[in-house]
Amino acid sequence: MFAHIKRTLAEFGTEFDIFFHENSLFESGAVDKAIQTLKDNGNLYEAEGAWWLRSSNFGDDKDRVVIKSDGNAAYIAGDIAYIADKIDRGHDLCIYMLGADHHGYISRLKAAAQALGYDADQVEVLIGQMVNLVRDGKSVKMSKRAGTVITLDDLVEAIGVDAARYALIRSSVDSSLDIDMAMWASQSNDNPVFYVQYGHARLCSLARKAADNDVALPDDLSTLDLSLLDHDREGDLIRTLGEFPGVVSTAAELREPHRIARYAEQLAGTFHRFYDSCQILPKSDEPSGADTAPVFLARLALAAATRRVLANALTLVGVTAPERM
Repeated sequence: MFAHIKRTLAEFGTEFDIFFHENSLFESGAVDKAIQTLKDNGNLYEAEGAWWLRSSNFGDDKDRVVIKSDGNAAYIAGDIAYIADKIDRGHDLCIYMLGADHHGYISRLKAAAQALGYDADQVEVLIGQMVNLVRDGKSVKMSKRAGTVITLDDLVEAIGVDAARYALIRSSVDSSLDIDMAMWASQSNDNPVFYVQYGHARLCSLARKAADNDVALPDDLSTLDLSLLDHDREGDLIRTLGEFPGVVSTAAELREPHRIARYAEQLAGTFHRFYDSCQILPKSDEPSGADTAPVFLARLALAAATRRVLANALTLVGVTAPERM
């Protein structure tokens, strides 16, 4: 099963540098060491035949059993040792991605860090919500007991890797998500990933047409007269391009990669409106080559910048930027 999981993730375009096995914490003695640390500092006490973490002293709603009365470790024992392991390896921040039914773990993980002597802010927990698949306008009912589970492999086979990745990343992690299988498999502007990728392909086609017509940007773009870009649609596109660094910075700071996907859609839409309103290349009966009107070169430079930013945005969310569609 683990080999299958690795294959699935690789095909999905997700590679992990390290897979950390929980049992290694027990085999290496890390759990015993963490428990001894808590006993020594007084944050683990014995009651009713079990050992309890004084997590209520650190913001949790109650104390938690770490070693059960039968002598076996509770789940949190491994979690405690893992916090110590990560921080002792030099990481100053531990980010957890947990499911919707693990909301209660936020306070207990932070409490565990503090009980070990670390800062609560060194533990950050993100809570993901459920993903619902929709087919023919109806939610696909899934049940582990009934065996009606749709796997990531199934999703990728149905709508493709790019659509699957984009569908999952374009919404906030703490929002429940409906994936309309038909919409995400379609080649239409209703499909967000198609809309964005088509924008990039259109920009690539524009660059090819420019080359075919001997319209080329100078090596030194500072020689272009960009003041000629005074159309409202040009201004909209320039302003949208200027927002990209801030969007990326905020997405990283808040752990919200969906901001980049949404920005890519905004940029694609702004470009399409610019494309429809402004003539970017000279017509066939207009001068070309060295005599190309300065406004066309300025617009071509704006298109080239848009292509670069759109490709960067797609790359950051792990989606391809096709040159032809």
